[in-house]
Amino acid sequence: MFSASQSSKAQFLDKARQAREERRELKERERAAIQIQALIRRFLCRCRLQREIRREVEDFFEANESGSNKRSALSVFRIARKLLFVFNVKEDKERFEKLCRCILNSMDVENEPKVWYVSLALSKDLTLLWIKQIKDILWFCCEFLKQLKPDILQDSKLVNLHLTMLVTFTDTSTWKILRGRGETLRPAMNHICANIMGHLNQKGFYSVLQILLTNGLARSRPSLSKGSLTAIFSLALRPVVAAQFSDNLLRSFLIHVMSVPAIMTHLATLTPERLAVIESHELFRKFILFLSREAQCRDVCVCLEGSHTLCLLGNLVYLGSLNDKVLEEETTLFVGVLIHMLSYCQKYVSQKKSNLTHWHPVLGWFSQTVDYGLNESMPLLTKQLQHLWGVHMIRILFSDVLSKKLLENQEMAQLPAQPISPQNSLPVKSLFKRAFQKSASVRNILKPVGGKRVDSAEVQKVCSICVLYQTTLTTLTQIRLQILTGLTYLDDLLPKLWAFICELGPQGGLKLFLECLNNDTEESKRLLAMLMLFCDCSRHLITILDDIEVYEEQISFKLEELVTISSFLNSFVFKMIWDGIVENARGETLELFHSVHGWLMVLYERDCRRRFAPDDHWLRKDLKPSVLFQELDKDKKRAQLLLQYIPHVIPHKNRVLLFRNMVTKEKEKLGLVETSSASPHVTHITIRRSRMLEDGYEQLRQLSQNAMKGVIRVKFVNDLGVDEAGIDQDGVFKEFLEEIIKKVFDPALNLFKTTSGDERLYPSPTSYIHENYLQLFEFVGKMLGKAVYEGIVVDVPFASFFLSQLLGHHHSVFYSSVDELPSLDSEFYKNLTSIKRYDGDISDLGLTLSYDEDVMGQLVCHELVPGGKTIPVTNENKISYIHLMAHFRMHTQIRSQTAALISGFRSIIKPEWIRMFSAPELQRLISGDNAEIDLEDLKKHTVYYGGFHGSHRVIIWLWDILANDFSPEERAMFLKFVTSCSRPPLLGFAYLKPPFSIRCVEVSDDQDTGDTLGSVLRGFFTIRKKEPGGRLPTSSTCFNLLKLPNYSKKSILREKLRYAISMNTGFELS
Repeated sequence: MFSASQSSKAQFLDKARQAREERRELKERERAAIQIQALIRRFLCRCRLQREIRREVEDFFEANESGSNKRSALSVFRIARKLLFVFNVKEDKERFEKLCRCILNSMDVENEPKVWYVSLALSKDLTLLWIKQIKDILWFCCEFLKQLKPDILQDSKLVNLHLTMLVTFTDTSTWKILRGRGETLRPAMNHICANIMGHLNQKGFYSVLQILLTNGLARSRPSLSKGSLTAIFSLALRPVVAAQFSDNLLRSFLIHVMSVPAIMTHLATLTPERLAVIESHELFRKFILFLSREAQCRDVCVCLEGSHTLCLLGNLVYLGSLNDKVLEEETTLFVGVLIHMLSYCQKYVSQKKSNLTHWHPVLGWFSQTVDYGLNESMPLLTKQLQHLWGVHMIRILFSDVLSKKLLENQEMAQLPAQPISPQNSLPVKSLFKRAFQKSASVRNILKPVGGKRVDSAEVQKVCSICVLYQTTLTTLTQIRLQILTGLTYLDDLLPKLWAFICELGPQGGLKLFLECLNNDTEESKRLLAMLMLFCDCSRHLITILDDIEVYEEQISFKLEELVTISSFLNSFVFKMIWDGIVENARGETLELFHSVHGWLMVLYERDCRRRFAPDDHWLRKDLKPSVLFQELDKDKKRAQLLLQYIPHVIPHKNRVLLFRNMVTKEKEKLGLVETSSASPHVTHITIRRSRMLEDGYEQLRQLSQNAMKGVIRVKFVNDLGVDEAGIDQDGVFKEFLEEIIKKVFDPALNLFKTTSGDERLYPSPTSYIHENYLQLFEFVGKMLGKAVYEGIVVDVPFASFFLSQLLGHHHSVFYSSVDELPSLDSEFYKNLTSIKRYDGDISDLGLTLSYDEDVMGQLVCHELVPGGKTIPVTNENKISYIHLMAHFRMHTQIRSQTAALISGFRSIIKPEWIRMFSAPELQRLISGDNAEIDLEDLKKHTVYYGGFHGSHRVIIWLWDILANDFSPEERAMFLKFVTSCSRPPLLGFAYLKPPFSIRCVEVSDDQDTGDTLGSVLRGFFTIRKKEPGGRLPTSSTCFNLLKLPNYSKKSILREKLRYAISMNTGFELS
């Protein structure tokens, strides 16, 4: 019973709790329903009110537009207040436009103060409310301006509307209420305008203008009208002028307005009177003074980041080009500002592409996201920047240097000044035309003299300007060539800069700059920047000038000055390497080295091609080859760097010795040299004389690289299929190699052609008619490499341009195809340079960017660029045409053949081995020395057989005939007769393999069985079996052997020998 009552009690409590919860939920629902109803009623009420207000506004504007009567300012104020109360940007866009037009219309009414909207500012009760209202309206105008696209016609009209509102109510000049007696109110009204302007600035007015300007101007053609641009710029300038050019507002103006791409150019084009306003306020000077404070300049750069800093830089440069007076007075500050801004941009310039870089059309790879919206305006930005290296600005900045007199007398000093024209700011097109006019002036040769203190103001100023241009070159990587071309446009800038360099320090030149390398001071860095700029510009100039301009017209530099400069550069680079500076060089020091070294090598290669320097000019007398070789053996870094960068300071003979040592060391390493404990592996090949090239190609092309470098023994098979007599101890292989080379380089085979002047060899463009022609060229490269590897000289004269390619010079950024063109076709070169010098309109000649060639009876058109046959050659692109044509003739046409030959050659000869030789020196390495034959050296290294000896009368006659009766040409023919090459070995006849030998013979070659005891005795005692007067001397070129009958008279020997060498009856095998 007790448990039953407990159970019923629990049920009762549970029911009571559930009832309470139900009642609470019901109350919550009721409260929620009431709240929702209230919100809905409020929303509906608000919507109804908004509809009513909007209807009222629309009715107001409709009545206004009908023009029945003019609305008072108060009614406009009230309707504006109502519209602003319910204002929604999306819904009320058109109503807002009508309000703006209504307000502007009220301002245009004549002589009705109550209609003028601005009159409410004079009402004591409404002044504050009116000011608040106009502030709100103007800010809504700004909000709309941010969204509008000026390139759309409808938006363009709205831009004008909102700008007119802003212009009208931020300045009192158009307010009719202030005319006449109202003039006394102007200070108070100006104060109200300043208040409105301050409010807009706080809200971000300059950001709005920046967005609008960027939308309208950051494109190839501006979409802002003249009126819009004038209005925007006037608005931008008002706060700055009102605040009397305070730092705060100058900063905003620079960041938001002056950083808009090419805005100054657009102002000059669309509304030049705005530029006059800038000039009247001396804004350029104020900008420079503001940015000259490092902290402020850094702050502006950090706000803008890389791309927009560059845009600001372009606008400042353009302003500078228009303000000569300010630029002359503030040169130092201007240069300092540009250096700081370029250095900031340089932080983002990357050397290579990566996942973290983006492509920038002026700066190259850029370690920051690029605003690709700016890309369209980059050509205009580049044009602005071009003023920096244009003639006009260079004359102003380098005035201290250019004012120097280099002429010998005052009459010559009075040469007419170069007129300044817009074209001079873009010197690329007209550089060449001016460069070709031969200078009539005569001046002293510039040499280091010293005497000018490096801490003087003049030197510091010139150093800063050089730092500016050097920073420009390293930052604006994609227009580097444009910059260099601009800097080299004035013929007298570089020689005068060299004269300036020559005057620095106590002694002038080298010693000062070597001291700077060891000093890590700011002053030293600036001096080295000057040297670096001089080297970069001079190298560029000499690269683009042809031989006539360098050697005959002597543009910019006299040849004697090039000798002096090259001596300075040679010493400077040598000291940098030998004193260990290059080993540890980083950053600026390494850039300096490459700059000086690049200029030096351009001069050296020009001298190799056509001499201007005296003999032994490039050698270092203080460098002993023995010391260098010892250091190389010890793997000393400085010795390796010297050999890598300036091998020309070592005498040629020593470099050839070094080359032979390198080959010998490799042979020892590969086990190709005979030793007491081991013999090298020998490759045997059998060659049919009637198919020498085919058999040689088939058997040797299969060999491995090491086997090709090793010993190869040749057995010849005659036409009857019988093995020829003879044991190959290098002699038969030498004959085989010479015969192969003679065949493959024969122009009749059409693997190689000869140049049209001195008949030098280069790959034939039509060699592709041969089957497997590329494999053939690789085989030829291997054979040529084998000859050089074994020290066998072969009479194969190559064209200079082809030797340059063999050395890899054509991969250098300083390589010029045009300079090498005379070595291919001098007549073609003259024709191309006549185009370069053509004074008229080149398009009259009807040329296109293509080359027509007769290929085996068919006319083939080669396009120099894609679509080239439809692109005419004009005065603007004629220089490109000349370079493209030269490159096509010497590279494009024979690219695959050259690559195959070089591949074969380098499989035997390592590229670094021959890198220490110039093109003429490589030719000497292949074909022997072109010097006079040293008969004493030949006599000293001659071996005698068959009874001949040094005191034998026939031998005495022979040497006497060669020395006194034969001309140098005949001596060369004699050497070719016995060795197959008309030139002596580079290191002398001690290196002729096999050594030159003379053997006494009694019978004809087909009966000759070699030396016997009887023949040797008869030869030794000059006993003749019979008079050999009818027989000719013969030779075995594979053994470098002269077979000489035992003649009875000197005159017979002279006659027979002369006849034999003129008929070239050598190449017999004993």
